[in-house]
Amino acid sequence: MYAQPYFDYNATTPCAQEVVNAMLPHFNEDFGNPSSSHHPYGWLAKSAVEDATLSIAKNLGVSVNSLVYTSGATEGINMVLKGVARKLQSKGKHIITTKAEHKAVLDTCAFLKEDGFEISYLDVNSDGLISLENLNNTLRPDTILVSILYANNETGIIQPFDEITKLVHKNGSLLFSDTTQALGKLDLTTILSQVDFACFSAHKVYGPKGIGIVYIQDNENRDALPSLIQGGGQQKKQRGGTINTPLIVGFAKAIELAYKNLNEETHRLEYLRNKLEAGLLQVETAISNNNGSQRLPNTIHMSFPYVDGASLLTALGTKIAISNGSACNSASVEPSHVLTAMGIERSLAFGSLRLSIGKYTSESDIEKAIEIITEEVAKQRDTNILWERR
Repeated sequence: MYAQPYFDYNATTPCAQEVVNAMLPHFNEDFGNPSSSHHPYGWLAKSAVEDATLSIAKNLGVSVNSLVYTSGATEGINMVLKGVARKLQSKGKHIITTKAEHKAVLDTCAFLKEDGFEISYLDVNSDGLISLENLNNTLRPDTILVSILYANNETGIIQPFDEITKLVHKNGSLLFSDTTQALGKLDLTTILSQVDFACFSAHKVYGPKGIGIVYIQDNENRDALPSLIQGGGQQKKQRGGTINTPLIVGFAKAIELAYKNLNEETHRLEYLRNKLEAGLLQVETAISNNNGSQRLPNTIHMSFPYVDGASLLTALGTKIAISNGSACNSASVEPSHVLTAMGIERSLAFGSLRLSIGKYTSESDIEKAIEIITEEVAKQRDTNILWERR
């Protein structure tokens, strides 16, 4: 499918052809505005959105009234964090998150801090997991919201939400989770029954870019989340602006395709992931940063001592599509904040790679990636005097 093997599915996925086909009629045939209620063009568009929403809700096991469409997970994160902060600031101005969150959460929390909110950042251990004791000790009567990433976008590590939920709700606080990376890889029924808010992006699950969802568990929580964007009262006044019919239809088709064979694909990805990880661990001194037992089936994160990460990525870029972490932070000259939060030393964090696989990854792709990376790490070390003197 690609000129070079693609191992960056956590950054984005190709739009499935079935998704493209589902969207096309809504660009130039059934092109009406869903809010135009006085003619067939609007009726058809509204019906398409309603059908798509029903399909998404059915696959996720949630109510159709719990879904609000956004431009993506970053907007969803801003909508939840800023919305809850503004709505509940009379109750308290304390928010808890973790040091290993996606930058969209960390940057939004930094914005809120400038607005007078107090942000507590939970540490993570070497496995990337928070301490439940630390969370419990950090919760306060004025804690209005806790934001914890479900599955880390860099390491794939999954947080223990069964226990997290109990602590947060016992404290009377709301719980939000960025669940973007887990959609289409795991059954989310349980996590969506636990959190008050969640968010997703279609382009992580073979859907189009530019469309996402905020999940709001019930009507009471909906009242706690004012609209981030005003403009016409669309989506039950939760987000103003013309509803994007083609992308919503595409998102629904992408989720439908993912859930058709979710269990089979999860097992296939786990098999390929384990083979890839085992192969790269054969590289002398290589270290896996995925030590948690609960993790995404498609993600590995490896560190290679005595290798300059920038040089390694540059060399690999002509042979394999790969990254060293979040695409949203790829221009940074600093090591991954996720790895440093896990206590991994800077020099090792610089020499790290994230490999994420997907529905078009084959076993031959895995073998080719192992061969390419193994050879390139050896080349990089040949010119490193520290490797010779180790």
